[in-house]
Amino acid sequence: MPFKHIALLGLGLIASSIAMALRRNNSETKITGFSRSKRTRRKAEKIDFCKVSESISDCVLGADLVILCVPVGAMGDLMQRVAPYLSKGTIVSDVGSVKVNVISEINPFIPKEVIFVPAHPLAGTENSGPDAGFATLFDNRWCILTPTDQTPIDATKKVKKFWQSLGAEVCEMDASHHDLVLSVTSHAPHLIAFTMVGVADEFSKVTNSEVINYSAAGFRDFTRLAASDPIMWRDIFINNKDAALEILGRFTEELFKLQSAIRRKDGDFLLKYFERTRSIRRNIIEAGQDTAEPNFGRKK
Repeated sequence: MPFKHIALLGLGLIASSIAMALRRNNSETKITGFSRSKRTRRKAEKIDFCKVSESISDCVLGADLVILCVPVGAMGDLMQRVAPYLSKGTIVSDVGSVKVNVISEINPFIPKEVIFVPAHPLAGTENSGPDAGFATLFDNRWCILTPTDQTPIDATKKVKKFWQSLGAEVCEMDASHHDLVLSVTSHAPHLIAFTMVGVADEFSKVTNSEVINYSAAGFRDFTRLAASDPIMWRDIFINNKDAALEILGRFTEELFKLQSAIRRKDGDFLLKYFERTRSIRRNIIEAGQDTAEPNFGRKK
């Protein structure tokens, strides 16, 4: 472990999972945490995954790694608040799923002798809060680092080693490319899920809740995505607007193609399309990013 004292600002799913993964490895690293919400601090204290501080200044005092674990829309304000209390040589990182805007919001407040290494662990669930975390969340999941031109190579290597110690695979990527990729793999699918569940909610008003009572597996998976933290996803779409709109435009074009094929009863087109998309699912399983077990390996 390249860090002796890690400060977690924000005490939700990701922060608690980071701490639990460190404890699983019997790490002697000091872990402190802070949340603006008193209620969240009390929850974290009960779980006892870190030493909960009552102020930002106490939390980051002496920390050599500070991780911002808040919604992307709050990153800039938090960085401005914490900046005066950071020690010389401290590395600041984050877990935001948008990188271009987060970097532009954080960079102006990074003190001269403090280093910023942007990061995004591709791990999470539809649950939130300190009691939602678990030690294996990052196992075999990817963490993408998006260092800037000002980020020293040694600092990036330290953060890489940190995430690897939590069980993650680590790669580096340009921030703008990251935002486009995540729009395809995460942001657009969530927005589609929000939309589909919203349509079902309207439809259920005229079907006596049959949509809810007779939900098939596909719709249940949509609801799982749509149950994710509303504040987090509001901030993601606002802060990754251009990439999200680009992918949604392409999605609309594909949807029109399928709509046309269904109207024309073009079975050959539909079969080839579905065979291609099925192969993508197989590739994801082969890459170790999911399981072929029944019900996706979930407990019934």
